Amino acid sequence: MKLTDILSGQFDAAEWERKGYQLPKFDRAQIVKKTHEQPTWVHFGGGNIFRAFPAAILNDALNTGKYDRGVIVAETFDYEVIDKAYAPYDNLSLLVSLQSSGTIEKKVIGSVTEALKADYQFDDWKRLVEIFRNPSLQMISFTITEKGYSYNDADLARGLQPVFAMGKVCALLYERFQAGQLPLTVQSMDNCSHNGDKVKAGVFAYAEKWVAEGLVPTAFLDYLHDETKITFPWSMIDKITPRPHEKVKELLAADGFEDNEYIETEKHTFTAPFVNAEEVQYLVIEDNYTNGRPPLDLGGALYTTRETVDKVETMKVTTCLNPLHTAMSIYGCMLGYTLISAEMADDDLRSFIQKIGYIEAMPVVTDPGVLNPYEFIGAVINRRLPNPFMPDAPQRIAMDTSQKLPIRFGETIKKYVARGLDMSNLVLIPLTLAGYARYLKGIKDDGEPFSPSPDPMLEEMQAIVAPLEVGKAEQDYSCLHALYSRKDVFGLDLYEAGLGEQIEGMVKELFAGKGAVRATLHKYVTAR
Repeated sequence: MKLTDILSGQFDAAEWERKGYQLPKFDRAQIVKKTHEQPTWVHFGGGNIFRAFPAAILNDALNTGKYDRGVIVAETFDYEVIDKAYAPYDNLSLLVSLQSSGTIEKKVIGSVTEALKADYQFDDWKRLVEIFRNPSLQMISFTITEKGYSYNDADLARGLQPVFAMGKVCALLYERFQAGQLPLTVQSMDNCSHNGDKVKAGVFAYAEKWVAEGLVPTAFLDYLHDETKITFPWSMIDKITPRPHEKVKELLAADGFEDNEYIETEKHTFTAPFVNAEEVQYLVIEDNYTNGRPPLDLGGALYTTRETVDKVETMKVTTCLNPLHTAMSIYGCMLGYTLISAEMADDDLRSFIQKIGYIEAMPVVTDPGVLNPYEFIGAVINRRLPNPFMPDAPQRIAMDTSQKLPIRFGETIKKYVARGLDMSNLVLIPLTLAGYARYLKGIKDDGEPFSPSPDPMLEEMQAIVAPLEVGKAEQDYSCLHALYSRKDVFGLDLYEAGLGEQIEGMVKELFAGKGAVRATLHKYVTAR
């Protein structure tokens, strides 16, 4: 069983389907032809998340028979991905959805019609220019990670042939401008807040530089500013797509599916002809398009207003997912866990995050209307975090904790203060913040050392709690005031918010000695 067998027609479709493989229900040759002639969508970033999510929901849309155009992927960073993960399989891939039940769903994705290297040294660049000059193009989108939107003075100085992704996009938008100031929507699908603004900032940095140096006319900048021509909508995307999993490879091999080799590029991109991802997914997009759009709603995307996208993002980041992740990562590291799914089998930890979400954070969440907060948390706790296929570790999630606390917990506390709500309802969120001081010591609950995860403020924070010793009966905890009054770390002064003394008391319990982390966690979770 090979993906290329599907293209040749020399395969037994009934046998594939008997083994649980869902095949495209559309005439792919016709989709490829029509997309080449009248492209509507170019996506930058050919990584696993693209194949597992945006390309997959377009595949579902095509299966309805109500749409007839595929997506063209353009890689701006790691060109080996095109050579090794796309070209040998004529852009087909296999999506393996990992169910929390331990089963898998297998779907052949045929919505990608071309895969191009977005760089001037390749002939593919000429094809991209041709596409951007085509009036049919409606949308370009991105999953290049937040780092992909960066730029620097050296790249800005390269003129009309920059190296960074945003510079290349700006150069292609200039081609579209020259073709008649054609309309287009520039849509980020990366997992970062207000992502459309990040694309916009990058594009404008190059455009403004080029105008200032006389490389392009001022009218180009006017074109980018004209929201009847160019828009930069926001979106919220949520789907975990880990590296290709050994267990998945074994399951596919047992079926007789041969395209299951791992691919690691020289730039250390990890991919394969198959993509494994969790079953749960969300894509909420600001519906602000200037030239029409692919109907991704046929595949499950939600189109709405910018305000609603922001509410969904806030709901996720401050209540329904991110705070739960951070709470269980801090305590998971101290309790010696190395898998999130294993933590979810721990009654104390499961109740801990469940009560943080439902009892403490939910009273201040704004229901965005398009996604129910209670159902979102339910999916997180019952389907996403316990998923045995998700080899995610608390140590990974604990990275950069000092940068995450102000949003994931500080915003909720601020809302309690602003609304005059009863602060006594906050017990487990303070326990999480108390756990941070204990975590900084790098000593597990059994007394063994561990290395706290990388964090730009780690050494500074550890220096504050350095006077404290785990297991010392009598000691001075006054150093904690210097920690919990840090507005840059917690989003506000926790003493001014009325929680400082409560947190200090919890810290003292956590520092009591071996077993104190478990005992303190169990005490407060049970009482809550």
